[in-house]
Amino acid sequence: MSKILLTVEETREYLGIGETMTRKLMRDEGFGCKIGNRLYSNKVLLDEWLVKKCKRK
Repeated sequence: MSKILLTVEETREYLGIGETMTRKLMRDEGFGCKIGNRLYSNKVLLDEWLVKKCKRK
């Protein structure tokens, strides 16, 4: 079984970007979710977001 929720650090490593930008994207782009005081990325939604962002026009 693979993880469906990624921590901020795991998301940052997955995307290869800095923590500040990672947190901003998680809040603004719809793939982040807050559980208690912690912020996580839904990996399924993150991958869908990446596909949409990387499609050629």
